[in-house]
Amino acid sequence: MNVEVLKSKIHRVTVTEARLDYIGSITIDEDLLDAAGMLVGERVYIVNYNYGASIDIYTIAGERGSGVICLNGAAARLVQPGDVVIIMSYASMPIEEARTFKPTVIFPDTETNHLIN
Repeated sequence: MNVEVLKSKIHRVTVTEARLDYIGSITIDEDLLDAAGMLVGERVYIVNYNYGASIDIYTIAGERGSGVICLNGAAARLVQPGDVVIIMSYASMPIEEARTFKPTVIFPDTETNHLIN
């Protein structure tokens, strides 16, 4: 039997843009994607820390080093620039593996969305 466990988490980043007229997805600075171990096109769950809204969407890569966090399409109605969000991805694995699996969690600077060294 497999269970779903937290694989990656970008904890508390600030939304920089919300683009309603875009197809959909969340644009994330590629540095953050890499640091969190998230893939382009990966399914992620977003929780809006300010308003409690949650969104199920997929990632696209934003300009490296830009700090961009942009909700696109219909998701832009649930999040506004300046909101703080938590971005999480999950993985399915056997229970035995899940017992020892350690997720990757990063804590960027919430003002710049850049990695803290």
